[in-house]
Amino acid sequence: MIAMAQSVYGAAQCNQTPEFTMLRSLAIACSLGLPIVAQAQTSHQGHAAHMSAGAAEPAGAMEPGNDAFGALAEIVEILRSDPSTDWSRVDIAGLRAHLLDMDALFDLETVEQADTATGIILTIPTDQPGGDAAGRMVPAHAPVLTGETGWSSQVTVQEDVIEWVVEDPRDSAQIRALGFFGLMAVGNHHPAHHLAVASGHGMGH
Repeated sequence: MIAMAQSVYGAAQCNQTPEFTMLRSLAIACSLGLPIVAQAQTSHQGHAAHMSAGAAEPAGAMEPGNDAFGALAEIVEILRSDPSTDWSRVDIAGLRAHLLDMDALFDLETVEQADTATGIILTIPTDQPGGDAAGRMVPAHAPVLTGETGWSSQVTVQEDVIEWVVEDPRDSAQIRALGFFGLMAVGNHHPAHHLAVASGHGMGH
């Protein structure tokens, strides 16, 4: 279902149609494992329903803004729903900074990839857009990747460059195909990490 939603989402995105908005929510909800509610309304009908319902959100609404705002809103709702939340430690600004770093990674223009015998070596110059974010996130993500997969994941940080070597003799083809951005996305730890950051339990990656 996720693959199908993502495929249709890509096609609809070209025209920015009302269907694009619905399919975007569907793809996001699938990736988060959230329940899907069928949406057959046109944008006009959806607006009319919203107006008649006052402040109530439509049952199928999943994304209250852009991706970063949606992730932040989700964490805020979890914190507010948990009676054990220690509000003296909550760090929403820290979560915002982390989400901005995640988005900034996609500004990287240069990531050099070379094969090793059992994986790849990635060279990321930090004197480019997104370089500062990479400098914070890659060293923190490398041990998480090892924990998630069992792969060797070693980072060396120099003055203006990061070198990241990821290797595993059984999964070398997968590692090469994933490349930098795929490796950064491996694992389902991001929501839990966002909650930890917002709860004041350290930034990490």
